[in-house]
Order: sequence, then structure tokens, then C-alpha cells
Amino acid sequence: MAVLLGTDIPVRPRTTDEDAATPAAAATHRPVTGSIHSWDLSTGVDGPGSRFVTFLAGCPLSCLYCHNPDTWRMRDGKRTTADDVIAEAAKYTRFISAAGGGATVSGGEPLLQPVFTGELLHRLKHELGLHTALDTSGYLGARATDALLRDVDLVLLDIKSWDPETYRTVTGRPLQPTLDFARRLADLGQETWVRFVLVPGLTDDPANIEGVARFAASLGNISRVDVLPFHKLGEAKWDALGKDFTLRGTPSPTPDQVAAAKEIFAAQGLKAV
Repeated sequence: MAVLLGTDIPVRPRTTDEDAATPAAAATHRPVTGSIHSWDLSTGVDGPGSRFVTFLAGCPLSCLYCHNPDTWRMRDGKRTTADDVIAEAAKYTRFISAAGGGATVSGGEPLLQPVFTGELLHRLKHELGLHTALDTSGYLGARATDALLRDVDLVLLDIKSWDPETYRTVTGRPLQPTLDFARRLADLGQETWVRFVLVPGLTDDPANIEGVARFAASLGNISRVDVLPFHKLGEAKWDALGKDFTLRGTPSPTPDQVAAAKEIFAAQGLKAV
């Protein structure tokens, strides 16, 4: 068993089993590279427990409330090898495991780089033994192979609106690919958390929330719904990038508004937090 330099965390040897190999590993012996924005440790935000989170660069959506618009363009990220990411994650494996956490591949949109994402998930799971999560809008879900999803323990799926027109207003893209991906995850029996951002005057119509809730409840694989209150913590980044933050005058939802949204999800038998 190999040991990464600078750590005492053992790393399991790379498997040569064709069924377990990632698409990248099966295709080439060269280091798999991708564009990343950053990596960080988080607790209770990007999946259960304390987690090592890799934020990939590039996203096909342009969400009005995005708090990381600096991740939208892949070319603005840092070209990094999967080896570098795994070496960094290995430094925290003992702490993460003790805290009941794992590793999350997020973005941007990780499925914009499906080969790199698949490589990371496979190695985080099989070499470091970590619980893995994929944080995605689902818009590019068709790019996620079944092999990639087999290396995912949990999908964090953003369903930003049930009303197609509102969804397009929020993201600049159509809703249907996300719904198709959600149904595919359900067919695979993939544990999924739904994330819904509550924005006053935009996504907070009770009929819109109920639509998301009914859809999520119909799938049978949704173990949790995160109702996320809209905030303006990314406003300074929009300004720095010279982008027009059109929600500048939009208030954050009140505690009562958040509670009401959670009640709509709970009424469909879903755990809403």
C-alpha cells in the first residue's frame, strides 16, 4: 500500500479491474487533468459531515443568484491533475472519516468535465475510501455515465424551479434536462438530496414550490430537501467581474417564509431542512 509524501495516510493501489476503471484510466496512462476553481473543507453544507470539496471551473448555467460567478468559465480555472487533488484530499482523510464525512465534487458544474469528475470520484471512493457526493444542476446529466454514477454515494441535485419559464429566467437554460436526470437517478435507486433556493418574488410562489415537492416525492429516492434562503454574499464578485447583479434589491426570505416552504415539502412526505 502506497503512502503519499507529506502524509501518513495510506492510499490503496490503483485497480486494474476493467469493470472498476474510470473511463479516463481505461483510455490512457497519462495523468488525467481538469480545470478547478479551488478546494476547501466544509461542514454541513456540501453533504453529510465534514467534507473535502473540489470546486471545478465552468458552468453552462448563469443563475441570477449565483454566489460564485467566478466559476462560470472553465478557462479561468487552474489546470490540475487528478493526482494533485487526491494528494490534497489524502491529507484530511483521517479527520474526515472521524467526522463522518466524505468528499464532494462541485462547481461550477462538474459534469461539464465528466471524465475528470469521474476520475476524481472513482479515486476518492476506491483509493481513499471516502463517501462521495456529486453536486450538480442536472442540466448536463446525460454526460454522467452509469460507471461514473456507480462511484457516487449521494447526488446533490439543484432543482431551481418547477415552472419552466421561471427556471429559464433564473438559469438561462431549459428545465427538462434536470427533470430527466432526476428520473434517471430514481430509476438507478441513487440516493439524492434536492436543493431548492428560495428567492422572494422569483421562486417563492407556493404553486412553484409545490410543483418541485410533488415531483421530488414521486421519485422515491429523495432522502432530504435543502431549502436554501437566497442571500447576496456573492454580490461583490458580480461587481468585481463587471456583471449586473439584477437581484441586488431582492431581500432574503424571512424565517417564516422559509418555514412555510419547508412545510410544503413536508406535506409531500419529504424531509425538509
